Order: sequence, then C-alpha cells, then structure tokens
Amino acid sequence: MLKLGHGLDTGHPVHQAMERMKERLEELSGGTVSIDIYPSAVLGSETQCIEQLQNGSLAMTKTSAAAMENFIPSMSVFSYPYVFRNDEHYWSVIDGEIGNRLLQGGKDKFLRGLCYYDAGSRHFYTKNAPIRTPDDLKGLKLRVMNSPTAIEMVKAMGGAPTPIAWGELYSALAQGTVDGAENNLPSFSTNKHYEVCKHFTLDGHTRIPDMLLVSTKVWDRLDPQTQQWVQQAATESSTYQRELWQTMTAEAAQQAQDEGVTIYEVDTEAFAKKVAPMHQAVENESVNKLLLQIAEVK
Repeated sequence: MLKLGHGLDTGHPVHQAMERMKERLEELSGGTVSIDIYPSAVLGSETQCIEQLQNGSLAMTKTSAAAMENFIPSMSVFSYPYVFRNDEHYWSVIDGEIGNRLLQGGKDKFLRGLCYYDAGSRHFYTKNAPIRTPDDLKGLKLRVMNSPTAIEMVKAMGGAPTPIAWGELYSALAQGTVDGAENNLPSFSTNKHYEVCKHFTLDGHTRIPDMLLVSTKVWDRLDPQTQQWVQQAATESSTYQRELWQTMTAEAAQQAQDEGVTIYEVDTEAFAKKVAPMHQAVENESVNKLLLQIAEVK
C-alpha cells in the first residue's frame, strides 16, 4: 500500500485524477498494489509532505513546480513570464525531453517526478479598473506569491508587488490592502474573489504546472514491474486531469461572468515585451540554457 498525501480538497481536478490513478493501479496490478490518498493537508502542508517523501515515511505527494525551485533550481524556469508561445508549445515542452529531464532532476534530494498536472495560466484581476495594457498596472498594489520571480515580473510592468498568504487574500482585497491579484480562473472563482474583483484580464503571464512526486526511498524498493504499473497509472491520470481542468476553467469563466465580472482579451505581446528584459538578465546558467532550449521547441 502506497501512501499519498496532498493539500487540495476532494473536489479539485488533481485529487480526482489521483483517484483515477488509484483505480488504474489496482486494475493493472490485479489488486496487488494500491494507494491510500490523504487529501486536504491531513498529513501536513506541501513542504511537510515533501520532507516526508525525503525521509521515506510518505510515498507520494503533489507540489507546484514553483515550490520545487528550492530543490531543483532549474524549475524556476516556469516562474518566468511568457516562456511559452501558446498551449501547444507548453505541452510539447512538458511532455517532451525537457519536461522529463526536470521530473528526474530531484533524485539527489530523494524526489522523483512521475507526471505533471495542469494548473492553468495565471492572469491579473482587479477591483476598480480593468487592465487592458501593461501601462494599466502602473502604481497598482497587486498580490503575488512570495516568489522573487513573481515580484520582479510585477515590478517590470510598473506595479507594486505585495506578497500576501493565499488564505488572507480575500480580506486584503475587500479591505483595499491590495488593488488586485493574479491567478488562474478556477482559483479566482472557487475562492469567490469575483465578489470583490469585477475585472479579469486574460494576459496569461505564467504557466506553472503541478507535479506528482514519489520518494526515491520508496520507489527504489518497488520491483521493476510495480514501478511500471505506478508510472503508467500516473501518466494516464495526467491525461485525465488535463481534460477535467479544461472543463473546470470554462465553468469558472462562466460563473465569474454570471457574478458580474468582465473578462478581457488583451494583446499579450505588449505584456511580453515589458518583461522581456527579465529573460535577458537571468543569472542562473542552467535556467538561461533551459529558456533557450524551450524557445527552440516547435
């Protein structure tokens, strides 16, 4: 029995994909291998679950690629804005040699990636006035993740980045501590930020995947056949999750509009130009190399 702990609720597409993975693993193994899934952070936070993987007390967990920057510095490539030209380019990179190499990049930290899950594109949303061009960000206080790259990106566009914990953001928006924030549509809707912010801009500045990790201490104890079954079940769950995410994103957009939110299509090229100097100023050699390799992927 393999233990899997994560911080998402049971309605989340990633949890539903993990349930599918459990079913497939039982089918493939004829019931000899299964997974116990512990959602909603009952086994600890994202960081605590990763630590449990490292000491071998937990088999699997889900993490954001952004959180993996501390273990695999190259993972910071996902936090840079406008790295991917479009959806097709993104999945070509994720499902190709580069994506696979990054999945395997944490083995010296006892972490092995099994697959990626879609976490959508991140967009800006605001309370008082829409963001139609990068100039509209000037002077706006915008909540960002506590990530140096995210902070740098908002500064490059003229905004005032304000790191605030996700759980405190609704009240920060309501009280006017910040003028807006950035995230994907499902997060915007499920957390009811549409009650406060009526302007949502589809600028798609970053696209950071989620990852399913397995402890190498647990993985190395599995026989090759079991490893194959686990990998196949994980890969199939990734395909399933991407379909769920697309559906959920469309539903979230409709819900936001029903709640009086205006969704704006914008010229993303104008936003990309504003932050282009960030790509040229990358100091980490491996990230710089990755950015060039990603740009070459067809």
